Amino acid sequence: MAGVLIHWFRNDLRLHDNPALLRSVERCRQEALSLLPVAWHSPSVPLATRWGFARMGAHRRAFRQQALAGLADRLQRLGSDLRVLDDATPRALLELARRVGAREVVAEAIEAPEERDEVQALQAGGLRVQTVWQSSLLAPEDLPWPGGRVPDVFTAFRQGVERAQVPAPHPLPAPTQLPPWPAQLERSAPHAPPPLPAGATDERSSFPYGMPAWRGDEPAALAHLSNYLAAGHPHRYKATRNALSGRDFASHWSPWLAVGALSARQAMAQLRAFEAERGASEGSYWLWFELLWRDHFRFVMRQHGARLFAARGLSRDRSPEPRQRDREAEARWRDGCTGLPLVDAAMRELNHTGYLSNRLRQIVASALIHDLGGDWRAGAAWFEHCLIDFDVHSNQGNWAYIAGVGTDPRGGRRFNLDRQTQDHDPDGSYRRRWPA
Repeated sequence: MAGVLIHWFRNDLRLHDNPALLRSVERCRQEALSLLPVAWHSPSVPLATRWGFARMGAHRRAFRQQALAGLADRLQRLGSDLRVLDDATPRALLELARRVGAREVVAEAIEAPEERDEVQALQAGGLRVQTVWQSSLLAPEDLPWPGGRVPDVFTAFRQGVERAQVPAPHPLPAPTQLPPWPAQLERSAPHAPPPLPAGATDERSSFPYGMPAWRGDEPAALAHLSNYLAAGHPHRYKATRNALSGRDFASHWSPWLAVGALSARQAMAQLRAFEAERGASEGSYWLWFELLWRDHFRFVMRQHGARLFAARGLSRDRSPEPRQRDREAEARWRDGCTGLPLVDAAMRELNHTGYLSNRLRQIVASALIHDLGGDWRAGAAWFEHCLIDFDVHSNQGNWAYIAGVGTDPRGGRRFNLDRQTQDHDPDGSYRRRWPA
């Protein structure tokens, strides 16, 4: 029996700019190994939450399944395949490894607490696990701080990166050949695409992932990136980014970045090529700015880990966790029944489509925390359940930021709902778009 190396796809469901995959391919070439690409339907365990609802809702699951189907198709075109495990636990991967005689796994590094636990569980089960950091735009070793540790405040991080002119590594090409599939293992049977949830093709959605151009897979991601740049949208980004809905007001890269169908380095490389051809602008700079925010949350979680999931977060307040929270208000918030018109419209959109603009995410988060007395962690968990672009680093970091227990130097953000409504929905068009 030939030796087998398992390549575990996590939140990097693509072939382009995938250093971990290229390392697996090279190892197999050097040692004459077969390659077994593996993924889970769900990206993390456990599947339940302490808040009374499932970890992953229908929209997020469907979008990830689109990404997995696209990855499987691309692997099959190169003579390989993808084994998708329904049991999203280390146990299932350990059993598969024993079945094929594999002793080592290569995978993307995800420096979040549960994702670290997954790796440790595989190691405890006897597998060697080699992880490769690859989800950030900037490489940790290139940062201008010792040991890759970064300031907790984003402005200090951004200024340090820009003063040092830290380069974004150029994206790596996709492999053109793959090692053979393990001879002792049958190929995966084709899976019929699951039915899409209601809302996936709703014309009102800013990201109708049930339509071909918005699917969760790598080809759709790369096509969208090219089309967005070709249309000149970066030059308008800063002026439109706070809109509440639409197909062009934002880059809409985040869902594909979240599942890894698009790499941040690929997006940045094409943005730089756009600037070289059509000129840099304040708008194109703000796309770089947003990718830096994404990086900062990754590096902050790498430093602080589980503290970002505690009620007190990164704050210095070490008093006991408050025992009281308004569970009824949290339920009304989830259901879009708070009596706050803009908040309720936004929650209806989120629940129906799995997507919400950045401005509305901040508004509804502030309302739950500061107006309704809900636990910020319950809100973060609901976003994890709903959002097709859920990313553990950005989600937890943003919620802690608004709650005042994260990296905000001002100690949290409370949004005035009347002011936000007047500024962003003065004629009520968004509220009418998502009626009760």
